Amino acid sequence: MVSTPTRTTAARAAAGGATSGGASSAKSAGGRTAAPSARRPAVTPAARVRAWIRRFWSALEGTGKSRNGSTYYLILGSTLALTAIGIMMVLSASSVEAIAAGESPYSAALKQGLFAAIGVFAMFVLSRVNVVWLRRIAWGVMLLAIALLGLVLLVGRSTLGNQNWIDVGPFTFQPSEAAKLALALWMATVLDRKAKLLHEWRHAFIPVVFPGALAVLGLILAGNDLGTAMIVMIIVAAALFFAGVRLYLFGIAGAALAVGTMILAVTSPNRMCRILSWTGQTCADGSDLNYQSTNGLYGLASGGWFGVGLGQSRQKYSWIPEAHNDFIFAIIGEELGLVGTLVVLVLFAILGTAIYRVVVAQHDVFHRVLAGAIMVWLLGQASVNMAVVTGLAPVVGVPLPFISYGGSALLMSLCAIGVVLSLARAQMDPGMQPKKMFRFGPAAFANSVRRTRAARAAAKASSQSADRTRSKNSAPNPARKSPANPAKNPPSKNPAKNRTKA
Repeated sequence: MVSTPTRTTAARAAAGGATSGGASSAKSAGGRTAAPSARRPAVTPAARVRAWIRRFWSALEGTGKSRNGSTYYLILGSTLALTAIGIMMVLSASSVEAIAAGESPYSAALKQGLFAAIGVFAMFVLSRVNVVWLRRIAWGVMLLAIALLGLVLLVGRSTLGNQNWIDVGPFTFQPSEAAKLALALWMATVLDRKAKLLHEWRHAFIPVVFPGALAVLGLILAGNDLGTAMIVMIIVAAALFFAGVRLYLFGIAGAALAVGTMILAVTSPNRMCRILSWTGQTCADGSDLNYQSTNGLYGLASGGWFGVGLGQSRQKYSWIPEAHNDFIFAIIGEELGLVGTLVVLVLFAILGTAIYRVVVAQHDVFHRVLAGAIMVWLLGQASVNMAVVTGLAPVVGVPLPFISYGGSALLMSLCAIGVVLSLARAQMDPGMQPKKMFRFGPAAFANSVRRTRAARAAAKASSQSADRTRSKNSAPNPARKSPANPAKNPPSKNPAKNRTKA
């Protein structure tokens, strides 16, 4: 007696006999049922949250399919969008005061646009340069930045109590902005060379913190610019963090900086007045240094959801002094409303996320520290500026990157983005990398000359090969024998045919 083999539900479904409801149990020939399959365990809410966090973090870091050319173009697109918004808002915020001063309403916007054009060109040039080559100029750039900061104290121009500008013809240059990028590049170079020794505190602090960073901070504070000094401190902390310095050192350094900040605040009547005004108290002389922040809040409140319209701000009529500089975010909120401010926030979030992808993908200490310091510099400065405008922090003179008026800040920020674009471009597949961005210029001319020489050499080699082949074919071949019987091919009796054959 031969038994009939049983078939599973999947087999019967393939044969056309699927059971109703897709049940997993199958009956044998004897009528017995197989054991039911094990049920899938229930997914708890905590497990779902953990899975969502893992997916979100994977997408944030750009692992897997996300790590492609999108990072490069996210950085490029958000930077260009913020720069365009900045030029537009500088025109809107500065036109009224320019007309009141008897100047052209387009003067500030034209200067900002000129520096934006120079900065975008420098950004694209740096995006095509291998960042490793920048190590060679790190020490020279750092020494030049320190020399310029010292020159500011000698021949610099003082504005609103801060001495941090140098007049260069019709333009002004702020060396402290260039010092931020120079310090980031120099720290990345030094920390990369000392990567195996950073577990010791003296190698982590010397010479990065002392004397390098302290020299830059001392010269900036000598010019009474506490806001820029705060950003430099953030850059130094970011460089040490991404280099892998022990975390307990940050606690010690943070405590020392807190004590130093308190001493600087207490010893300066201007800074103490700003802190008292921020807390709602009155200064000793009765002045209100929180005047800008208060009117900035009025502008944000009057903007509503969609704003009063581009160019229709009321607070820029001298209610907010220097509205196109540090408090331009308040003008954005008034004219473009909450939607406009959210657009700016989203663009900064996209920029930060894309740069973070570049940072986490780096295995070399130099690349990771350089990209991480630039990321914290730009996002930290933007956060401080927005906190001041919205009243979350005392008034500190820090511009909004890419948007506030200031050629030096815009130029250096775009150069920093160019360095990050170079790292993002190196992560892309060779076939996806943007190459021919400029058709003209020294590099394009050199490539054209190189291609012309290569084409001429190839043409010369081809002609020489053809001449050798032709001479070889026209030479008589002694191995060729004459016909065995010439009588078989008698010459033609027609002279015309003989001449034709000849």
